[in-house]
Order: sequence, then C-alpha cells, then structure tokens
Amino acid sequence: MFFNVDSDVAGVLLFDLGIALMFIAFAKLADRDRLADRILFGGITMLSLVLYLSWRWLDTLPDLELTGASLWQHVYFAFEAISIIYALGSIVILLHSSDWTKEADRRQEEMEKTGNYPSVDVFICTYNEPINILEKSVICASAMDYPRLRIFVCDDTRRPEIREYCARVGLNYLTRPDNHHAKAGNLDNALQTTNLSDDRSDLIMVLDADFAPQRNFLKRVVGLFEVQNVGLVQTPQFYFNSDPIQHNLGIRSSFVDDQRVFFDTFQPAKDAVGCAFCVGTSFVVRRSALNEMGGFPHEALSEDMLLSYRLMERGYVTRWLNEKLSVGLSAEGIPEYITQRTRWCLGTIQIGLLKDGPLGYGRFTLTQRLHYVHGLLCWLSKPFILCMLFAPSVYWLFDVTAIQADEIVFMKYGISALLVFWSYSSWISAGRTLPLFTEVTHAITALPITIALCQAVRKPFGRPFKVTEKGGDRSTVRIHAPTATFFAFATLLSATSVAATVFIWSSPTEFSQRDCLNLVWSGFSMLISFISLLVCIELPRFGQEELIKMRIPATLQAGNAKHQVTIEAMSTQHVVINNLEANDWGEGTLKFGHVGWIKIDLSGGNLSHCFRISPGFEQHNEILRMLFRQPPDNVARTGTLGKSMVTLCRRAFVG
Repeated sequence: MFFNVDSDVAGVLLFDLGIALMFIAFAKLADRDRLADRILFGGITMLSLVLYLSWRWLDTLPDLELTGASLWQHVYFAFEAISIIYALGSIVILLHSSDWTKEADRRQEEMEKTGNYPSVDVFICTYNEPINILEKSVICASAMDYPRLRIFVCDDTRRPEIREYCARVGLNYLTRPDNHHAKAGNLDNALQTTNLSDDRSDLIMVLDADFAPQRNFLKRVVGLFEVQNVGLVQTPQFYFNSDPIQHNLGIRSSFVDDQRVFFDTFQPAKDAVGCAFCVGTSFVVRRSALNEMGGFPHEALSEDMLLSYRLMERGYVTRWLNEKLSVGLSAEGIPEYITQRTRWCLGTIQIGLLKDGPLGYGRFTLTQRLHYVHGLLCWLSKPFILCMLFAPSVYWLFDVTAIQADEIVFMKYGISALLVFWSYSSWISAGRTLPLFTEVTHAITALPITIALCQAVRKPFGRPFKVTEKGGDRSTVRIHAPTATFFAFATLLSATSVAATVFIWSSPTEFSQRDCLNLVWSGFSMLISFISLLVCIELPRFGQEELIKMRIPATLQAGNAKHQVTIEAMSTQHVVINNLEANDWGEGTLKFGHVGWIKIDLSGGNLSHCFRISPGFEQHNEILRMLFRQPPDNVARTGTLGKSMVTLCRRAFVG
C-alpha cells in the first residue's frame, strides 16, 4: 500500500469539509483573468487529481484476470482514467485565454475612417426549415450595417415557396439537383457558383437557417482578416430559447446550456495557442483560402471542425471573437439534442481517422494534434458516466465493487479531489458549471454516445448526415421513450438495490464502511437518473414562436380610448402586456417602435396578459429586426445552484 490514512471517518469527513470550504473561499477571492491565479488554482486541482489517479493505479487495481470482478474493475478504471486525463488536459488548456475585442474595435474604427471594406457574400444554409425559422436569418442578415454585401439563400431542399420568398424580400436563391455531401456540398455549390461571377467577394459569411446576426456583425469581424494568416473568424453560438434540459427542468433562468462552457471558456483558451476551430455557423472565411484547398471539405460529418484543420495545414488560423453577435435556435427536443451530439462525436472520430488528419500524416504541429486528442477524449470519457451510474447496483446485486480499496482512503483522496475539481470548474467557467446539473447534461447523452463509439469501431464512415430538426408544434407533452425507459430502469435499479439491502430481513444489522459508501453512491446515481428521467418528459413550449423578453412602450387603441402600456415580451405573433387590466374589448390596435399600428386580439379578457397580433408583411419584418437588433437575453448566462435546486424540487414534486 502506497497511500495510507488514519481510519477515523469523522476526521476524514472534517478534512473533506475543510477542503470544500477552503476552495469555495478561494474561488470567491481569486481572479480568473489573472494568470497567477489560474496557475495556482489549476495546479492544486491537477495535484489532487494526479494523487487520486496514482492511488487508484497503485493501490486499488487487482491483477488482471479473466473473471467478471477483475474485468469490471479494470474497465471502470480505464474509463475513469480517460475522464481524469481529459480533466487534466482541460486545466492545462485553460491556463491561457485570448480576447480580440480591442483589436476588433481598432480594425472597425480604421475601416469606418477609410471606407475600405472587404466585400462579403453571405451564405444562409437551409434544409427543410419552415419559413418562420428561416426568416429570422434572412431579415436580420439583410439588416446588417455593411456597405459591400450580397446574400444567398442556399436551399438544399429545392422548395418553390423558398424561391418565392427570396424573390419577395429581394435576395439571391441558390439550389442544386441533389444533396451530395450534405451541408458541405451545399456550401461548396454556393462557393463554386459565386466563384464564376466577376464581382465575387473577398470573404464568405456562413449562417445556419435559424441564426439571426446583429447589425454590426460584419463590422466587428472582417477587420481581423487584415492579418494575412487569419483564414476564418468564428463567433460563439448563443440561443434565444432554452435547450431541453433547461426547459424541461424549468431552470432556464438559473442554469446555462451545456455548450456555454465550450464557447465561452474553452474556445478562447484554444484560440490563445492557435487551436480554436469552426463551429458551423456565424463565421466568416477567406474565399482565397477556400479556393486554395478546393472548397469546403466534406470527408467528415463535422465539416466545420474539419474546415479549421484544413486551414491549419496551410498555415491559417481560426480566430475566435468572443462576442455575442448572433443568436439562434437551440435544439428543442431530446431526440434533436441527442442527434446533434452523436453527430459531433462521430465527426470528431472521422477527422482523426483521415490519412491526412491530426492523428495521421497531416501537416500539424504537436500542439494542434494534442488539442485534437483532448477533444477526442471528451467523447471517449462519456462511457464513464454509465459505469458510474451502474457501479453501486453491480455491487449490491453481484457483490462486485468497482473500486477495490479502503473506503476511508477513497474518502480522503477521491471525495476531496472531486470537491476541488467542482470548485475549480465553477470558478474557471464563471459559474457555467454546477454540481449535479452538469452531471445530468453528460448523463443524457452518455448512452447514445457510447453506442456511437461502438459503431465507430465497426464502421466509422458511411453514416448519413442528420440535420437537427427545428420548428414545428411543441404544444403538447412529449416523452422520448428510449431515453426515458433507460433512465427509468437506472432509477428503479438503484432504488431497488438500496431498498432490498436496507429493508429485507436478511440485511446485516450493521453496515460495513463499503456498504455505507455504496449506499451513498446508490443515492447519488438514483438522483442523477431520476433528474435525467424528468428531462425526458418534454414540457410544452409556447406556440411556434419563442417570446423574446423586452421592455418597450406602446400605445393601445381599444375600448374607445388610448392606453399607454408596456410590452414585456413579444414575437411576430404575440405580445405580453402585464400592465393591462383584463377587459373583453375584442379587437384593438397597437403601436410601438417603427412598426406602426397593427391589429391585436383582446377578446376574452386574457388573464395571462398574452395577446395575439396580426402584423402585415413589412410590419412582420420590422418586428423581427426589432427583436434581434440587440441580442436577447432569454436564458441564463451563468448558473445559480441554490435557485436551480429549488426549481428542480418544484418540478419533481409539484410538476
């Protein structure tokens, strides 16, 4: 035994409590923007993880034998080690960070003084999205404040109604006879088509159909291309609606979507060493660089990430401008949420398997290759979530423990390392991770990603590109049966194991330390599984249009009088007016901003204060410009643990 501690449970618990309080206090005092604090906090966290991993390696692993107990303990340790190595790599990456805001300010000021603007073609990619989704991107792109601009709607479903809509709003419409190479092929068709024109642009901006850019998007971005090795400038993805986890648990105002940590924390850190990469929408790329490499790459499902790696090979960098310059529609349901992440997982694996990829003969630096491996480890660590969920049940049912160790030593090294890591993660991400809730986001996709990893071993290439479906009717409760069944089984298994152990007549009158540890572990696994089950019960959403929070004054003409009211939230179909007394006025008219007078249905004395409006075509477009002129803050930017826990309890026990 290399690691020993006193067998005093109370002493170890006090030690863990002291560790937790100390690092919570440190997180309050330390400055994440100061390199010394990042090094200190990150170094201590790494030390605690390395100590734990060393203890697990040296003191807890049995000899490898062809028995169920030995194989289970080695499999568990293997995935646990992958997760810890991924965490260690994350800490190293997050020691540095970039911020190009001041540079963007300077470049924008120079362009506005000289009037020397590069020309830009905007490609809006659409595949089967309804017009009420696509129009946000189209109208807001048309409203961008930029003098040299052409916009192309790239319709990969060849719909006459989209062609007619583009003609009505005065935009270019592009399509092709097939869907070869999916989104990458759609973009490449637009690139080759516009290459044939004499006035082809210097730069290309790419938007997904559901992303609305801000008016100043291009003025903030294009100046960074003055540096010749900048091949692509990427901005973060933000969402004006809650994702399935936030929505179904009711925590949209107290917990962030799971991509915020990646966009707001990891990508600036990757940019600091030239390893940021494209994320598929809201980016601008240099046309000459695309032509140099033969167009948009299509060899992997993650064509966006591959685009950055193809640019890296040629000496270009992907610059990350960490500003909120566009907002889009997050995956609205669990099936779409899972589809996205399994596609990203498989796409990442495919990039590594390419002969000229970052694990092959591609012209990449060691740093770039290590960053790719770090991203791969993110997906390879997902099976550990499943191991962790089922480990205590395996113990109760088969008397096989996942960790063959002294439980007091585990409490000393394992629990303390977890508490330090939780504190560090919340601190470095500025509250974008929360204990328990972050684990649920990982658990939701753990099984499908594990299945995708197994499929990748057998057949990594050849799966079709699945577009994330958005829009449609979300007005009723839905249950995603496969995922819900899995988590119901996991919840019941943990609950049954505990109940059988504690209450059946043959249970021991006194529990051993190992029994006590596994009881606590079972409770934690049951809690994660139960919360994940709640996520799978998808609550109704309001209509087909998300209400955007805003406060704007308005004049209401109703009941033979004018009323000064305040609009608290709105969409192109509804407005929320909280300071309006309930009256059955029937139909009235409402005036706000530059929209003019529009019809509003006031019938029924609406107690919810939400009223339907009927704007004309131009008024409809003006409302869209008003809604997205400034980036809406419909969902939380940071997490609040206490508020999230209260809301979760209300969701679980009240409904």
